[in-house]
Amino acid sequence: MPALAVADALRAEGAAATFIGAEDRAEAELVPRAGYEIDLLHVRGLDRRNPMRAVGAAGLAAAAVPAARRALRERGAEAVLGGGGYVAGPVGLAALSLRLPLVLSEADRHLGLSNRMLARRARRVCLAFPIEGREGDRYLVTGRPVPAAVIGADRELARERFEIAPEARCLLVFGGSQGARSINRCALEAFAGSPPAERDFDVLHICGERDYAEARRRLAEAGDPPRYTLLSYEPDLGQALAAADLVLARAGGSIFEIAAAGRPAILVPYPHATARHQHANARWMAEAGAAVVIEDSELDPGILRRLAAGLLGDGRRLDEMAVAARSRARPDAAERVAAEVLAAIRQPDR
Repeated sequence: MPALAVADALRAEGAAATFIGAEDRAEAELVPRAGYEIDLLHVRGLDRRNPMRAVGAAGLAAAAVPAARRALRERGAEAVLGGGGYVAGPVGLAALSLRLPLVLSEADRHLGLSNRMLARRARRVCLAFPIEGREGDRYLVTGRPVPAAVIGADRELARERFEIAPEARCLLVFGGSQGARSINRCALEAFAGSPPAERDFDVLHICGERDYAEARRRLAEAGDPPRYTLLSYEPDLGQALAAADLVLARAGGSIFEIAAAGRPAILVPYPHATARHQHANARWMAEAGAAVVIEDSELDPGILRRLAAGLLGDGRRLDEMAVAARSRARPDAAERVAAEVLAAIRQPDR
């Protein structure tokens, strides 16, 4: 979570940080695990395809504003950082109603609904990418915050943990916190089902809890091949990235973590992402020379196997892609966003 990286940066400056999140979202577990307190709201995302559900979601958001106001008062909040998403809407409105300075953070190449609604009254809008029409003093391109653990992960320790030999090549496969079913299935067929002679590299596969049972079954049917590690979830993506030489993943916000770790990538944009922002993210990496892009509809085990083997067998190209990935990194993004929050507190009437 980018917000956790900012919270860590605020804590390093002597500030206290707490969270407001949704009851059924990952933050309900991730935030306490990271050592922060969280207040939970009963809200849900806006379903644009179902008018009745959309009306219901809007009603929940409206009802959540008073609850957010109470939480902000009880926590003694001096400023609010909104990270987009459907929780940020009611919390941002609550902050404005209490005359608390509001800073927004946008991880995508367009402003989401909550950020569009709140941007005019925010002190600062921190952008992961430049957005056309969003220029001027209110907007600041900071990059997307990434955890310090990604930047500082130790490759040797990571490889010891995942039992990967120091000299071996390693492919990391992941699809976000929930996994990516098309990537999971194609990767298993491409790398678990292939003869050992066709795969002279390790595979570290984080498939997500949703697909873990199916992936575990498929791996068993393939005879539990050596040098293939399957995980349902990994809280420290920094260690997984440090252990890898190449990444196969979606092209969401995790591209900033891939870039910060300096890892070459095969990116498969999620085809139904809002405004096709994952395609834009993938192009951003590919144009730098840091990634190869495959359409989800074109995923094929044979093509994927040959592409991964070819890249992992070409040390010079991997090095060039790694340099290109680091050129896209914004390792100080969390500190820059935290600085905007602290500035808003110090200048409440700006």
